Amino acid sequence: MKRMLVISVLLCLVLSIAACNIQISTSSFPPAGQVPSTGQIPSTGTQVTPLDPGWKAPAQSENSPALPGIADVVEKAYSSVVTITTEQIVSDMFSRQITQSGAGSGWILDKKGIIVTNNHVVEGARKVVLQFADGRTYEGTSANVFRDPLTDMAIIKVDLPDLAASSIGDSAKLRVGDWVVAIGNPLGKGIKAKEGIISGLKVTLSMDEDESLYDLIETSAAINVGNSGGPLLNMKGEVIGITSAKISSVGVEGMGYAISINSALPILQELVNKGYVTRPFLGIELYTVNDYVAYYNNLGINRGAVVTYVQPGSPAAQAGLKKLDVIVQYKGKDVGNAPDLLRALRNSQIGEEVSVTYVRGKNAYNAAIKLVQSPPPTR
Repeated sequence: MKRMLVISVLLCLVLSIAACNIQISTSSFPPAGQVPSTGQIPSTGTQVTPLDPGWKAPAQSENSPALPGIADVVEKAYSSVVTITTEQIVSDMFSRQITQSGAGSGWILDKKGIIVTNNHVVEGARKVVLQFADGRTYEGTSANVFRDPLTDMAIIKVDLPDLAASSIGDSAKLRVGDWVVAIGNPLGKGIKAKEGIISGLKVTLSMDEDESLYDLIETSAAINVGNSGGPLLNMKGEVIGITSAKISSVGVEGMGYAISINSALPILQELVNKGYVTRPFLGIELYTVNDYVAYYNNLGINRGAVVTYVQPGSPAAQAGLKKLDVIVQYKGKDVGNAPDLLRALRNSQIGEEVSVTYVRGKNAYNAAIKLVQSPPPTR
């Protein structure tokens, strides 16, 4: 009996750890000479061909009536939800190349074949298979996928007729306590629905050292592996969020997160119009400074954002910044860590000249840097 109890407890712990879409993690800075590559640099490569430069995002509904019950919400949205299966090549612990499968969700933004999902669902996939509610399937490749890793959003273009597009709601009208429904492909088992309430609005969540998600909707609706990219619906059956993350830890329940649709629409608009999202660009990669980082890299300060890479020819390079410089102020405001600087940079404008204060050794320097447009990613 005791043996069975121990096995049951261990199994529960394993399942608790595994059941998440994105693991909320922290990372430590390695010793000098092993600086990680994180931060602001997007890959450069061939020119991205946009899907439709003249495309306009669908209008958000204004006066749609609330539906009588959850079953009516599901019925309205069900035909626009897509299950996604991916394949990518990874290396196992013996450095052997193996094929790894993944599962996710998506929803139809436009009847012309624009499918919304999360970046982490399709990132690195060599094959993407979509299963529609009417039984049709579509197999795509990376050429069909347009991604924005910074906001964890992506679109997939498919060439199929008669697709049922979702209705779009207004996330600014949400209130804590409102009922919502999450529809997706949990555990790769097909389209399922789970109800919950909104437990928080405008939430910020740090995913890792160089990535944070903003303006999130926190919900008690059950979110599991495979739900990523699926729609979060209000009681009108409208998409008001994109299911994105879950905190998974022993003793933590009912904390799922979705990207608000009002934040998502401008990103989706650019992905369709341009093929990628343009942002102000410095040309550096960053890491947060702490006592450990400062000691192993002989830095003169134990706070701020340390430069781990400077792209040749970039605005930062032209201003004289070098690897292991520590940025402590941006536009006159203190920089406590790398996410602080990335957030401030995101809120700046292309073409703006910004002041940067950085520490090199034991000396502080000031630089005026003109921000340029970020280059397109590698396809």
